[in-house]
Amino acid sequence: MTTLACIIRPSTPPSRIIPLARAVESAGIAEIWLWEDCFQTGGISVASAILSATDRVRVGIGVMPTPLRNVALTAMEVATVEAMFPGRLIPGIGHGVQSWMAQVGAKAASPLTLMREYSTALRALLAGERVTTSGRYVSLDDVALDWPPAQPVPVPVAATGPKSLRLAGEIGDGVVLEGSVGLAGLPAVLERIAEGRAAAGHDAAAPFPVIQNVSAATGPDATTRLRAELTAWGMGVADDDALGSYALWGDAEALADGVRRYGKAGASTVALQPTEDEPDMERFIEVVGAAQELLSNA
Repeated sequence: MTTLACIIRPSTPPSRIIPLARAVESAGIAEIWLWEDCFQTGGISVASAILSATDRVRVGIGVMPTPLRNVALTAMEVATVEAMFPGRLIPGIGHGVQSWMAQVGAKAASPLTLMREYSTALRALLAGERVTTSGRYVSLDDVALDWPPAQPVPVPVAATGPKSLRLAGEIGDGVVLEGSVGLAGLPAVLERIAEGRAAAGHDAAAPFPVIQNVSAATGPDATTRLRAELTAWGMGVADDDALGSYALWGDAEALADGVRRYGKAGASTVALQPTEDEPDMERFIEVVGAAQELLSNA
């Protein structure tokens, strides 16, 4: 069954995050997904706080920008959180928004090279290996974690364009997809990922999580809010048919039906993303929880 997740956006005031996370867990939703936007809430700090304040919910970070973080620091933080909350953190990594990376003096001339070097080193460190490498962006000299994870920690990779999608299939433990992929675009995206997995010699039948972010809304003004937000992102959603290619709206049954469609198209996790101007997050979580119940009882 496709996993249904709820996104807590990084624009959420920090004081609101724990109450919302507890509401997500109480609603029976299995996963919360976060990400790091400059210059809002931090992924590891928010994930750690949520994990400490809840008992069962898993927390995915989709994603942490690699240019912002030394790979050894990322490995240390992921290993520490994993040790405290085994199996509940899903630490995704990505290129980051290039304009923001330029703002902080961290923009990479070759994001793909950085991702390959970073992912390779991060996975080796989390596996308990002692790493020495001298690449274009990642340099480590005899580095090993004192407290490596006791079990493997999958690291999904964010991707958008054809080259990054193939790279995600090659080096990632899964992929995190933006909402701009949409339902119709998912098959082509999965084809590019499969090309990367085949090139790397991975078993085509082995599990490869596909986390798809999907904008969602409930309430009488749902389509108005969704259309305004997606239009601002440059997506063509002039009518409900076009909007339906990228977003889900309505009651719990409508959301559950939409999640099923994404699951049939190849998404293993559908993370529902409220609009920036969502007026009632508690109500949104309640409806998503009801959709989860419908999916579980199907």
